[in-house]
Amino acid sequence: MRVALGLQYDGSPYSGWQSQVNQNTIQDQLEKAISAFVGIDALKANPIRVITAGRTDTGVHALGQVVHFDVEVQRENWSWVRGVNTFLPESIVVNWALPVPDEFSARYSAYERTYIYALHAGPCRSPMSAARAGYVMLPADRWFNIDAMRLAAECLIGEHDFTSFRSSECQSKTPIKTMYSVDMFTDEPWLYFKIKGNAFLHHMVRNLVGSFIQIGVGKQSAEWMSEVLAAKDRSIAAPTFSPAGLYLAQIAYPEEFHIPQPWLENSWLPKYLF
Repeated sequence: MRVALGLQYDGSPYSGWQSQVNQNTIQDQLEKAISAFVGIDALKANPIRVITAGRTDTGVHALGQVVHFDVEVQRENWSWVRGVNTFLPESIVVNWALPVPDEFSARYSAYERTYIYALHAGPCRSPMSAARAGYVMLPADRWFNIDAMRLAAECLIGEHDFTSFRSSECQSKTPIKTMYSVDMFTDEPWLYFKIKGNAFLHHMVRNLVGSFIQIGVGKQSAEWMSEVLAAKDRSIAAPTFSPAGLYLAQIAYPEEFHIPQPWLENSWLPKYLF
């Protein structure tokens, strides 16, 4: 049978989602936990392998990650949740489990992904938000030019070639993606970005946030964003911004699969973001 799981995790202790040799990754932790729950010794037999909706980078968090895997045993939905969580570290949790048809793919059935970036700004960084939010040093009497940032975002909406915001390590077959919306919520000393699209390139959201910050602090004009987009040249965009404030918030699937909404009530992020 095929099972889908909804996950949340604090990505700060991990070398990203994807399994890597001699690295501590979220995929490795989850596959070991599922294998242990179903009674497979991962050192002696093939462990359960999972497919994810989005491979998050080192230090990136998730509120609504979705995965699927195939398994020969059957369990009640809540038994999957409780049992797998028993073998997971505190930084990773399964929120829900659901049997799905064989045609469901956590990756390929998804038609929309939403990321949230939490940014703290001010004269001093906050030790309470270390690894949970990005930081920009600003004098106490200054704030970002939000109007310029919102104007800059307009050129990104729709289908575009996002090569200028793509990591050199990106494995996507095409740089062409569709951006549905870019929203910004300011609540000094916090600024939140909510970015929604059909899919994203490696480092794309962090590169966009870095470019927005350049505009927000006055180093670049709002029109600069469209110039960067049109150039299809990663070297002229802003440097890749910190992973600390990035959250994979939600994945959308066709209603026929009945995928639950993520549990957002236990997030420290403001409820109005959701």
